[in-house]
Amino acid sequence: MDTASQIALAADLLGVLFFAVSGSLLAARKSFDLVGSLLLASLASLGGGVVRDVILDVPPAAFNNPAYLVPPLLATVLVYFVFSGVERVRQVLVLFDAAGLALFCITGTVKALELGQHPVSAALLGVTTAVGGGLLRDVVANEIPQLFDPRDIYALPALLGATIVTVLYLTGTFTIVTGILAASLVFSLRVLAWRYGWHAPLAARTWSARP
Repeated sequence: MDTASQIALAADLLGVLFFAVSGSLLAARKSFDLVGSLLLASLASLGGGVVRDVILDVPPAAFNNPAYLVPPLLATVLVYFVFSGVERVRQVLVLFDAAGLALFCITGTVKALELGQHPVSAALLGVTTAVGGGLLRDVVANEIPQLFDPRDIYALPALLGATIVTVLYLTGTFTIVTGILAASLVFSLRVLAWRYGWHAPLAARTWSARP
């Protein structure tokens, strides 16, 4: 495995860990048992990538490389031991979720581009990678999916990041540095949107979001 592949794998596994922690934190908040925590961590961290790879018609990385199974296990154990000392769980969950979102919109887009997908399709698959796991996590935990929360912005930061990465890749300027900058932008936008209640226009102009 060359250096570029190792960096891509490391970034992907880091994103898996961030999303896995968000899943386990939600499981702890909902008083799930350890099995439920592991399941939610796995859905959150691996779901989006599996959907992407199925669409790309390639073996899902989560099933093809045992390393992808380690972060959900690590997150489950970590949350089990530190949850009692974590205050403001919602805030911590959002931070981990935003970090996973930022990394996955980049790694998902790059993988699609490397497999020869059209730039628009690659960007959309990057968004799918980023939001898919969180959507599965929230649905299984009987939460309103953040993707559909009218009081928040979730998919738009991922779409922005995927678009930026696509442009960088096509112009030959995608590097570790530019990738980190793109991820930082997505992370910051996601956290700021949650902190200040930024949201996209609603489906009908005359409607308003519930408080």
